[in-house]
Order: sequence, then structure tokens, then C-alpha cells
Amino acid sequence: MMIENPLAYLSGFGNEHATEAVTGALPEGRNSPQRPPLGLYAEQLSGTPFTAPRHANRRSWLYRILPSAMHAPFRRIDNGLWRSGPFTETQPSPNRLRWDPLPMPTMPVDFVDGIATMGGNGDVAARSGVAIHIYRATTSMTDRVFSDADGELLIVPQQGRLLLRTELGVIDAAPGEIAVIPRGVRFRVELPDLSSAGGVARGYVCENYGALFTLPELGPIGANGLANPRDFLTPAAWYEDRRVETESVAKFAGNLWATTLDHSPLDVVAWHGNYAPYKYDLGRFMTLGTVSFDHPDPSIFTVLTAPTDTLGTANCDFVIFPPRWMVAENTFRPPWFHRNLMSEFMGLIHGVYDAKAEGFVPGGASLHNSFAAHGPDRATFERASNAELQPQKIADTLAFMFETRLVIRPTEFALDTPALQRDYDRCWSDFERRFQG
Repeated sequence: MMIENPLAYLSGFGNEHATEAVTGALPEGRNSPQRPPLGLYAEQLSGTPFTAPRHANRRSWLYRILPSAMHAPFRRIDNGLWRSGPFTETQPSPNRLRWDPLPMPTMPVDFVDGIATMGGNGDVAARSGVAIHIYRATTSMTDRVFSDADGELLIVPQQGRLLLRTELGVIDAAPGEIAVIPRGVRFRVELPDLSSAGGVARGYVCENYGALFTLPELGPIGANGLANPRDFLTPAAWYEDRRVETESVAKFAGNLWATTLDHSPLDVVAWHGNYAPYKYDLGRFMTLGTVSFDHPDPSIFTVLTAPTDTLGTANCDFVIFPPRWMVAENTFRPPWFHRNLMSEFMGLIHGVYDAKAEGFVPGGASLHNSFAAHGPDRATFERASNAELQPQKIADTLAFMFETRLVIRPTEFALDTPALQRDYDRCWSDFERRFQG
């Protein structure tokens, strides 16, 4: 039996929520009563150590039909194109890389099997670094669930909606939205538009091995702006009570494992806590920018950040470049030429990125590793240098960046795929000498 909820959400980032799909399923006054209501089993899901400071502690209590411990041993299965840190397949290089959209598979492939890792850094065992993937799905997951013990998954749809049925509720994520699935949470990915023309799905995933994503501090900006906490949505409780053979796939220490259950593990009838999946509509991001001169640092476009013990240095920043007004006077308005300690992996959800006139297309990606020189191509530079500077609305655009403190090592797949643009450097090859000294 599947309870058809759904798509009910609870508002607020990192909030303490309490939700039940059946009235009376949540116990009152205690987390683990001797006999939980309705014959359910109580189970705590901890995303941080028990002793983490209160403001950083993340855990939820789940009240489920059968305990998660009820499974046979896991067996190793093929990793496919999943790769994990430490990344040792290739030697990192200072070369700039850019990819066309990866082609869709010709055979039925679900979200898990359609993952292709483009690169990453750090080490899953050290809980540091990230992996960056592109997913391509042509079919829904059927009687199959997935969980990741190595990192939380920040999912960025680019083509096609995803219906994420998780243990704690259901999330509908369309292009222009993001979804975050915490470590250890089991979920199934369905493609609700599969029956329509072009019902396949493609997008990007940041697998964050480090500290949980949180909202960046606002500092001198003040109390408001950027991503507002109330716009983050956590699903209300939902469950299915299905006695059907289900494959449970787990990513653990860099490898994929599987076991077979005799029931669906998406059977949490009620839960309370602050460790749960969530979604966010990028269209609600309150963009800030200069109203005088110069181009501010792109850090003002940070939606989420995974901090490290080095203040101001992120394991990963998730940054977007959404529609916005440009009004700066006597200023080169596109992103300037730049060399950066941090490594930058970019993707384009739709439209045109204002630093590249051509070659960077929706579904594609680029990688500018630490101190790799990059910036506008020649056509963009000439146009921006000679433009009449009137207020300008950049309307048709939504690009993003995973920015990380460590060098991103590309995978063998990323360097061998025909989607790699082997002439990318040419976009900077024909700048002329302008010096008049």
C-alpha cells in the first residue's frame, strides 16, 4: 500500500520539525517509549556525532513499520561510472576543461546506474572533499532504493523533473530547483514526466564528503538576503507499506553494495527532528549586486556552503548566477579575468552564461582548477568593453558553480568522453596586444 500524499512541505532551513502521516503515530513526551504508538519501531538517524554542539547537531527520530536493521548481508556490486576520493585514476593538470552535454543512454538506465563521475577531491574515509557527478536517467527506479554513507547529495536537475521518494517524505524537484539528500537516507528516484516527449532526466550532483551544507553567514549584508531560510522546504511524513522484494543499494567507503529486502524500507509513518531531505527553488534567491561600480566577488551568489575548520575556506560552496539587473557604471560587467586558489566546476541549467558567448551550453560543464587562468572569451570581452552602459536585465540564464578548496581531479571517463571540448583553450587564443605605453 502506498499512501498518496504527497508533496506537502514544512518550511525552514535546519528547523526542528514534527510530522506524522497517520494521526497518533508520534509518541508524546519521549523519543523511545517502551511501546511506540501504532505498533511502530523507534529508530534514531544521526547525521552528526551525538556530542556535536547543539546548533550543529543533526538527528531525527523515525517511527517505522519495520526496523532498518532487518536485512541480509550486503554484497558488492559493480560501481559503473561512480568514482570516489581519493581520486587516483589521472594526474591533475592545470589545463582548463569544458564539456558538451553528455549524451543520453540508449538503453533504460535509472538514476543510480546513470551516474557518471566527472571528478573530485579529498577522501571519503577522511570525510573531506567532494565528488562531482552528472546523472542521466531514462527510466524510474522500480523496487529499488539507494543511500549514500559517504556524503550528502546536492542534486541539481537540468532536464526533466525528479520525484524523490525518501524515507522521510516526497520531494518534487524540477530544473531551477535543487534537492539535498542527507547521508544515510534511503530514497527512490522516479521520472514523473517519463510518458511525455523527452521525459528523460539529466543533471548534476555534488557528493559532499565534508561538513553538512549550511547557509552562509551574511556579515555586513545584515539579517536578510541571498537564500532565505523559510524558502527551504522539507517533506512532510509519507510512507508505503509494501511487501515487495526491494533491492537496497548502499554507497559505502567508495563502493556500491546491495542487499535484498522483502519489503519497501520507505515505511516511516512519522518522524521528528532536524536531519531530513530538503528542496529549494533557486528563483527565490535574493540576488545582491553593485549599484555603483566594479564587479563584486561571486561569493555574493552563494546559496549553500560546507565549511571547514579553516574560517572562510569551504569544502564546497554552491554558487548560482541567476537572472539579475546589471547597473554598474564605467565597469566591465561580465566576470573578470581571474586566477583563484579555489577550484571551480561550473554547469549551466538553462540560457546563456554571461562570460561565454558560445561553447558553454545547458547540460554542459567546465572545470577551472586552482590558479587556472580563466575569464570571458574574446567575443564577450569585445562586446562588454564597448557596450553602452545602460541598466541591463540578464534574464535568460541560470548557471551554477561547485567551488572547492582542493584541486579537482578529473576521472578517466571525463577525459576520454567525446563530450570533452578539446579545443576549449581557443576561446582565449586571439586576444590582441592593446598596450599603448
